[in-house]
Amino acid sequence: MANEYKLELRGVSKSFPGVKALDNVQLAVRPGTVHALMGENGAGKSTLMKCLFGIYKMDAGEVLIDGQKVIINNPDEAMKMGIAMVHQELQPVPARSVGENMYLGRFPVWKFGPFQIINHKKMYEDTEKWLNEVDMHFDARAQLSTLSIGQMQSVEIAKAVSHDAKVIIFDEPTSSLSDNEVETLFKIMENLRKRGVAMIYISHKMDEIKRIADDVTVMRDGTYIGTWPAKDLTIDDIIAKMVGRELTNIYPAKDRTPGEVVMEVKDLSSIHERSFQNVSFNLRKGEILGFGGLVGAQRTELMEGLFGIRNLSKGEVIIHGKKVVIKNPKDAMNAGIGMITEDRRARGIFGCLSIKDNVGVSVYNKFLKAGFILDHAKINKVVDESINKLRIKTPSSKEHIANLSGGNQQKVIVSRWLANDPDILIMDEPTRGIDVGAKHEIYEIMTDLAKQGKAIIMISSEMAELLGMSDRVVVMCNGKKTGEIDTEDEMTQEKVMSYATMF
Repeated sequence: MANEYKLELRGVSKSFPGVKALDNVQLAVRPGTVHALMGENGAGKSTLMKCLFGIYKMDAGEVLIDGQKVIINNPDEAMKMGIAMVHQELQPVPARSVGENMYLGRFPVWKFGPFQIINHKKMYEDTEKWLNEVDMHFDARAQLSTLSIGQMQSVEIAKAVSHDAKVIIFDEPTSSLSDNEVETLFKIMENLRKRGVAMIYISHKMDEIKRIADDVTVMRDGTYIGTWPAKDLTIDDIIAKMVGRELTNIYPAKDRTPGEVVMEVKDLSSIHERSFQNVSFNLRKGEILGFGGLVGAQRTELMEGLFGIRNLSKGEVIIHGKKVVIKNPKDAMNAGIGMITEDRRARGIFGCLSIKDNVGVSVYNKFLKAGFILDHAKINKVVDESINKLRIKTPSSKEHIANLSGGNQQKVIVSRWLANDPDILIMDEPTRGIDVGAKHEIYEIMTDLAKQGKAIIMISSEMAELLGMSDRVVVMCNGKKTGEIDTEDEMTQEKVMSYATMF
């Protein structure tokens, strides 16, 4: 008789210095099903998967595949046992080709006695095959850096499928994908389901869970809460089990009145003709101004131009009635602008530094003794206040930020800019990869900042978030501003999409 479960984890525990990340956690995944693993950031989901994949060595517990106990010491052994993982944080080699990234560490070779030569022809032919398998028709010889983040994610998915895995772990797989790419992923998962592959799916997007999952396991604070059939749970049920309390009114009330214009942007244009061109808008004191649009709308590029990361061909920026020249991020910061970037791993965190250093780096110049000695007492106070305010889960401010969950890393980045106290804060996908409870906390922080008179620009690809948080919405398509919605009656998904698809 075939075993009921393709994969079982029993009694898994794992501790790090100062914190118990996992405490007697269970997981049982049936073949041919999608098993959603849910929990707030810091609940231990990614840690559990890293134990399964051999990245971490568990302190206690066992792993069974098809009812047989196995020992997994490293990712190579996991893959040989038929376990593949699509990681939340991509770690590509951008200077190498798509094919080389697909077959990194397992290149097909010709053997000549003691010598081996990479069989590039077979590597690229196989890469084309696996890319076609997941409906991603990229050039296998193209340099990976020429692809978008979403396309790189698709390469990682193709790589996992190419291992002919029995178990595939998807850790936030749609965080960087467009709507079309998400649909393609779900088609791939449906094909894998028919082939009997067991899939573990980690996501904070509730609509995806309800659509794709067969079973749901919830974790909280490193412990196992329970497992239920997905069809028996409502979204409110899942949220309540995740956070341990009822969570109502996810978006705070818009009980604020924006004041005078604090920034005017006139005809801002990139030096690249295919990027943003002739974009104008204004931003008011105490306002959350949303920027909507589809993938390729150039919203992020526009904000990077405004922050001095990208070169401009023309345009004016007027802050508090005075024209400012922004040639680099330092100029932007001196003008009272802060920016939380979209890709926290590549452009947000300093992975080798502590939480204290990641938060404090923005205020070091403010806390100096004798003009050149850091006042660590004052810096520690700011950092500790930030940790408490944003409920960052960490044993101390000395903990390396790389040891935190993705959502807690994002909170540290938010803390960095709050410590710098800018008048204008650009937040590019501020809640990407963050659980619903932490999202609510960040929404409250954004609302409080707006009530204090801060002006916020928020780029969001989540329609509910864009409409739920914004006082006004500017919509872009193909680098152009195509519309602006400034009344509550017009703030609908249909209106945003009509502007987002104008060209």
